[in-house]
Amino acid sequence: MNNYQLTDIISFVAVETASKKVHENSDIDRDLRWTGDDFDELMEKYAQRYQVDMSSYLWYFHHAEEGNNFGSAFFRAPNELVEHIPVTPKLLFEFAQKGKWDLDYPEHTLPKRRYDLIANGVFWLVLLLIMIWYFIVRRWL
Repeated sequence: MNNYQLTDIISFVAVETASKKVHENSDIDRDLRWTGDDFDELMEKYAQRYQVDMSSYLWYFHHAEEGNNFGSAFFRAPNELVEHIPVTPKLLFEFAQKGKWDLDYPEHTLPKRRYDLIANGVFWLVLLLIMIWYFIVRRWL
């Protein structure tokens, strides 16, 4: 059991998210609008600073991915397939005290393949082929 203070975690979150209105029950994703890669980096710093084993952490319950995911218009991204679970300074404090991410996630099943990412790849490939045709092949005709 570690002897961290809740105020330390609140200060940590406030500094990392550049937010002045952090409370013990602030949802870092939805209230502070800290998501994607920024959320991942925050959690990495949290794990390192407070020596928390994050091996059971499942990101998609807590925030979306970074950037635009065109494929999610056709196939849902992992975070859209599960119920959102807020990460709050109070929750971070609890797990810092335990030294491990100890959240009991609900049962869920994700597809074996990320069809949303495959659709993104197809989109960009088609766009690239159109550009090649337009700028190179079209000039030869």
